[in-house]
Order: sequence, then C-alpha cells, then structure tokens
Amino acid sequence: MTLVRSRWGGRALTAATLVAVTMTGITIGTLLGARGSGDVGPFRVAFQLTPSMDGGTEIAVPPLGSLFLDSHDGPLRLTARLDSLDQRRTEALLDDPAGLARAGDAAPQDLRDAVVRLGLRTLGVSVLASMLLAGLAFRSVRRAAWSGGLALLVTGGTLGGAALTVRPQALAEPRYEGLLVNAPTLIGDAQRIADDYNRYAEQLQRLVGNVGKLYTTVSTLPIYEAAPNSTRILHVSDLHLNPAAWPVIRTVVEQYDIDVVIDTGDITDWGSEPETSYVSMIGQLEVPYVYIRGNHDSPRTAAAVASQPNAVVLNDSATTVAGLTIAGIGDPRFTPDKQESETRPWDEPAATVEGSGEQLARTIRALDVPVDIALVHDPASAPGLNGSVPLVLAGHTHQRAVTTLPPAGEVGTRLAVQGSTGGAGLRGLEGDEPTPLAMSVLYLGANRQLQAYDDIRVGGTGMAQVSLNRKVVDDIPPVDAAAPSGTPAER
Repeated sequence: MTLVRSRWGGRALTAATLVAVTMTGITIGTLLGARGSGDVGPFRVAFQLTPSMDGGTEIAVPPLGSLFLDSHDGPLRLTARLDSLDQRRTEALLDDPAGLARAGDAAPQDLRDAVVRLGLRTLGVSVLASMLLAGLAFRSVRRAAWSGGLALLVTGGTLGGAALTVRPQALAEPRYEGLLVNAPTLIGDAQRIADDYNRYAEQLQRLVGNVGKLYTTVSTLPIYEAAPNSTRILHVSDLHLNPAAWPVIRTVVEQYDIDVVIDTGDITDWGSEPETSYVSMIGQLEVPYVYIRGNHDSPRTAAAVASQPNAVVLNDSATTVAGLTIAGIGDPRFTPDKQESETRPWDEPAATVEGSGEQLARTIRALDVPVDIALVHDPASAPGLNGSVPLVLAGHTHQRAVTTLPPAGEVGTRLAVQGSTGGAGLRGLEGDEPTPLAMSVLYLGANRQLQAYDDIRVGGTGMAQVSLNRKVVDDIPPVDAAAPSGTPAER
C-alpha cells in the first residue's frame, strides 16, 4: 500500500511539474510571440496580445490618444498601436483622390489577416517554448510532447474563447482617452455609426479614414463633417461657479459643432449678486443656451442668465431652438446652504420637487406641438413627466446616469442625468483627487429622437486628461421610478 501511495504521489508530482513547466512555456511564448506588426491601410501597425480578464481592444494613436473597444471578453487584450505612416504609400494616396477610400476598403481584411497571423504566431511560439522547457526539465521526448499538447490546448482554447466572444458592433461605441480637441475626429460621427450599426467593415473603413485624414493634415485638424439633418446638443449641469468649466464647454461647442447648449441648473452656489458675473461667459459661446434654475440658483441668477443675448430661461414654459421644442421648469427649492428647510422665495409653500415635474407635464399636454425634450433639475421630478415626452434631462446628483422610465402611455421616456460640469465646484476639491468635469454631447436624428451620446469627462481642476465614452442608443435598462435620486441636502 505504501508503494502504491508513493507511486501515485510521484505521478501527481510529475503531472504538477509538467503543468507548471507548460504554463511557464506559455507565458514565455506569449511574451515573445504575441507581438508583431502589419500594414493596415497607409499605417504600419504594431499588435500585441496581453493577459486581461476584461478583454477588449485598445487602438493607440500616439500622440493623439487611444480608442478602447469592448470588442471581446477575456482573457486576452489586443493592443494595436499606429506606429508610423508609410511615407511612400501616403504620398500615393494623396496624389490619388480615391486612394484613401481604397485603403479604407482594404482595412478590414488587412486587420483580420494581421490578427490571425498574430494568433498563429502566439500559438506556435507558446507550444515550442513549452516543449523546449519540458525537454530540458524531464529529458523525455514523451513528456515534451505532452507539454506541447497541453500548451496547444490551453493557448488555442484561450485564443478560441476570445474569438468566439468577438462583438463587431463594439466599434460603434468606443471610449476615447487623450486630448479633447482630437476626440470628435477620431471617434467619428454618431449619426453615421448608428445608421450602420451592424456594418463592421464600413465602420473600420471610417475609423482608418478619420485617422488617416488627421495624420495627413499639416497645420489644422480636418473639418468634422456633420451628418445631414442631425442636431447636436451639449448637456451641462451643476457648474457651481467653477471657472475651469467654461473653456472646456467652449472647446466642445466648437469641436463638435454644437447646435444648442442645455444647462439643467446649479450654475452658481449661493445665487448672490457677485455671482451673476460668472454667467457672462454664456454670451461668448455663440450658440443658443437653454437654462433652468437649480436649487442653488436664485431669481437673480435666472435674470442674469436671461440677460445674455443667446440665452433662454425656462420656468414652466417651452421654447423652440435648433428645430427642437424644449420645455423646462426650475427647481422649486432654494437651498444655497444645502438645508432642505430653507425658505422658497418664489414658490407656493406646497411646491415639491415631484410636483414640479407633474406641473411641467400639464403644461406640455396643453401645448399645440409635441415636446422633444423636458428639463428638470432634480431627477426626482422626472416620473411626473413619464409618457409625456421622449427625453428628460436633469442634473443635481453629480452622477451621470441614463435610464428609461417604466412604460407609461404611448411615449417611452428616457431620463439622462448629468454629472457635474463644474466638478462639483469647491466641493470637488475636498477629496484626495479633484472631481472630474462631466458633460455630454447628445445626437438627435431627423426624427428628433436620441440616437447616440458621447459622455465626456475631463480630469478635475488642474488636470487635462479627457475620457470620452460613445453610446449608441439601443435598449437602456429601466429605472425604478421610486428609487431616490440622491440626497438634496448633499448637492
């Protein structure tokens, strides 16, 4: 019995050692073999596979930034770095008006071939490294063959598992990190991506074309061509007197060719007379600016906004701007010191946050035209608008969230809550790191329905890094209408 146990113990130890040697070989093989380069359109692209539980793809375009795609599940991450632009081929493309289009046409096949070669290279080098290590460790051809077979099974299974979870439509929803001015050009036009949601090849052609145009422009960024009949809205909220917000807003307005800016309140902190000078920057944006009052804004604040030549202040009223009918109502509270018991100098004592949404819904139903967007400051007002308008914009919580309200009536209502475009003002400096500045570009199609949006986050005060997440509107999970929107006393 002791002999049998010893024999089985020895076999288990050998098997464990074989597995360890094989995994070491796979690791070495991946480090050595899971990298390569290839031509994609006019670019020389460096590819690399690295272990990652989340998977996905990074397309690095130095020095402009990177696009991150949720292209597949783990355990491998693909990085494609645009190392260089081939001068000879680029000159040929510039001389030929159709050259860049043809390069884009070939891009999907070029990329597919490069990734397949990278996978086969990784597989071969991993198997070879495992067999060599096993041969050195065991001095046995049979065990070296077992190690090679195990490496083939593990590496092949890993690559195959990643391949089986590939999501071509992920190209429609990239996340961008880099310099803000480059974001619209690299990430592409949401209207066109939404129209071609399932057409992977055309999306990849457009990406290669956009980057190619950007690289071949000598002195200025290429013009960002707007999709026909689309409307671009910049949604901001809760600026809280942060002067750093205005340069970012102005940059986004210019780079994205924004049609109208919508502000869902709390542009100031105390609603005082000295704070009214802060809103003078609105007039420099040169696009319509639609605003509703937040719980930190006073009637004096609203009057200062209304005095700007491009501003429209809504309070239980509606306006038509950039072809859209927008209705809005101010927050019924005035709580500059964040105390809910603060007096309400302009509303009836019975006015409530929930009641303000119901009041705006009555105003909308009384109009002769359908309303495209409703504005409230606190998302707790949104349930009262459910079924009366397709899109409700709000702020107040300093947390970005997009949900759909439970079905009510013929109109499905989507609620988009903005984060703090002012990085929560001075409150944003209370933590270890500043709160990022948040804003969103909304793309509405010719039918005035939301088709996609870009969530933009710029690193907090004193920071310049930008992150941009594209979302093509599809099925957004519903939200419980009874769920709290946040503690008003904390905003």
